[in-house]
Amino acid sequence: MKRSALFISDSTGMTASALGKLLEHFPHTEFTQIRLPFTDTPEKIDVAKAAIAKATEQDGVRPVVIMSLGNSALRTSLKQVDAYYIDLFNTFIDPLGVELGEQPLTGSGIAHGAMGSNYADRMEAINFTLNHDDGMTNSGLEEAQVILVGVSRCGKTPTSIYLAMQFGIKAANYPLIPEDFERGSLPAALRNHIHKIFGLTIKPERLHSVRSERRPDSKYASLENCKQEIATAEGLMRNAGITWADSTSRSIEELSAIILQRLGIQQK
Repeated sequence: MKRSALFISDSTGMTASALGKLLEHFPHTEFTQIRLPFTDTPEKIDVAKAAIAKATEQDGVRPVVIMSLGNSALRTSLKQVDAYYIDLFNTFIDPLGVELGEQPLTGSGIAHGAMGSNYADRMEAINFTLNHDDGMTNSGLEEAQVILVGVSRCGKTPTSIYLAMQFGIKAANYPLIPEDFERGSLPAALRNHIHKIFGLTIKPERLHSVRSERRPDSKYASLENCKQEIATAEGLMRNAGITWADSTSRSIEELSAIILQRLGIQQK
């Protein structure tokens, strides 16, 4: 089946997009995603209503509308058009307010704290992570909350960035390279930070495929070299008492959850 899914928000749409993860539970439906952020005036609501009607006409079935609109009048106006609505406020926020006996805030940007300390923490964490990517510098490692290690191209960088962006975690990452394998130990800069190191590994066949996209027909990408590097890296981590996870079939969301749980890091 093909069906349109509209994400309508009075701010960036990040919260609506998070709710959109619900669609992943329905793999037999092919969703065409339409995003309408900053829908915060009656005029913009009219544009959104027209988009809903157009989607219905094109698909021959009403669309799914995932909405995070704080203004109740705008919500009511939007719902004049037939669609299946997943409404953040009506479904979650308003009932919770009744339970708590508190009037919820409804301004745009509240859900992700656009101007709050959490936002500043995330920006600081992102800067730290970018500056400590791929062993770029040893300076300031004492500030790191987690240090990821593993062979090149096993997923350290995207996982580090996700930890910073989503949770405000200062994450550094270091590649394990031939010099480390020859020496038989972790880089010297990491030896005082064993308690916050977490390892990533990967299946050799998958690593071979990833590296071949970058440097085809090279020793770096050869399956035999991938097997050797992974086995040696796992040996180094085992000897150092470092816990690791296999990134082959795990998403960065799964890896991040495992890392936070294993290291006992509190999310911000």
